[in-house]
Amino acid sequence: MKGSLGLLRERRFLPLFITQFLGAFNDNLFKNAMVFFATYEIYNSVEAETQFSAVATGIFILPFFLLSALAGQLADSYDKARIMRIIKFAEICIMLVGAAGIFFKSIEMMLAALVGMGIHSTFFGPIKYAVLPQHLQPREVLAGTGLVEAGTYVAILCGTIAGGLISPNAAAIAVLVVAATGWVASLNIPSAPPAAKLDLDYNIFRASYRLIYGTLHIRRLFLAIMSISVFWTIAAILGVLFPPLVKNVFHAQKDVASVFLAIFSVGIAIGSIVINRLLKGRISARYSPASVLVMSLFVVDFYFAAAFWGADQAGPLLKTMDFLGTPGAWRILFDLGMIAITGGMFVVPLYAFLTTTVDKSQTSRTVAANNIVNSAFMVVGSVGILGVTTLGVGVAEALWVVFGLCLLSAWCGFQLYRAGDVPHDDEEGHVPHAGGH
Repeated sequence: MKGSLGLLRERRFLPLFITQFLGAFNDNLFKNAMVFFATYEIYNSVEAETQFSAVATGIFILPFFLLSALAGQLADSYDKARIMRIIKFAEICIMLVGAAGIFFKSIEMMLAALVGMGIHSTFFGPIKYAVLPQHLQPREVLAGTGLVEAGTYVAILCGTIAGGLISPNAAAIAVLVVAATGWVASLNIPSAPPAAKLDLDYNIFRASYRLIYGTLHIRRLFLAIMSISVFWTIAAILGVLFPPLVKNVFHAQKDVASVFLAIFSVGIAIGSIVINRLLKGRISARYSPASVLVMSLFVVDFYFAAAFWGADQAGPLLKTMDFLGTPGAWRILFDLGMIAITGGMFVVPLYAFLTTTVDKSQTSRTVAANNIVNSAFMVVGSVGILGVTTLGVGVAEALWVVFGLCLLSAWCGFQLYRAGDVPHDDEEGHVPHAGGH
């Protein structure tokens, strides 16, 4: 099996990696610059800050729910590389609106651009995983999936830090430069022609129903999609909670919120690499239940560290170095890092299940079906946690919802492991598919 990092020297992988890396970076640079601007310069109550964070998360996710079926059909019907180039050019246009919104401090324009980036990611998401079995050997798919996940979260790390540190005007320029660079990188992605041309169904609700129904009847896919969906619900809830948690519980400035999101991002990247080493390229849920159970323990410790946080709440908001000098800060950061590492170990093999359980002609639609279910779970999670905090539950106490979802994830992962690994046929050089629609 080719080492994971060895794929970064291959033209069949590197341009795709760079393209998706820059897309994830731009999403998070823009979103975090907008959320931090609203949290620290517009709103002045934990309820309003949590509400805006939830709304921003929800409208970014909504296109995944509505348009993923169409995105999957298009990706399986046309050359995936050509579609990626079109999508990346559209990102430049979207970021023109976003840059104007940042420059003029217009929440309406920034939210419109955020919706546009959600649509952009909806159409790009199925392709970045579905193209891997087309360009990589069977034993390279898990390594490629792990690198894509790791790259995504390193990009989130960089975008999160940049969104919290650079000025609004610098962010407006940066999102345009990154979008243009991503489009240039996409021009070098090798062709990935479709296996068959589909009759596109433009009725998004009927297409979504048929896609989900045709995918979830395969037991391994059902369990993998449920496991991934619960995990991303956890991530969405943590994303909603972090800004108000940092400001109102840890009494810290937005650069500390950037540190939280950055540690979460790089932790998942580390977990992605670790699980590939443990599994040695085999697509298996063997370690998933244990990973997420360990994750739940660190969630509990993170809650108690927050609940008994002893910093002075009367003074000015803490800067990063002041926060790090506060007793208990390193315990919080360690818990957060371990939550992310074990989360990465849990979720990466599950994406490999999606792209290797079905025939290559169906991979984009399979990932699209996953995105529809994921987005529905994430919207429910974002709205649900908003409802919980509106009812008077503190942002720290809301972490118990995350703990409960960790247990649900462990159960789903265990059921997937019992359903069996994806078999490899080394002599034939392909992964058998499970059939299905």
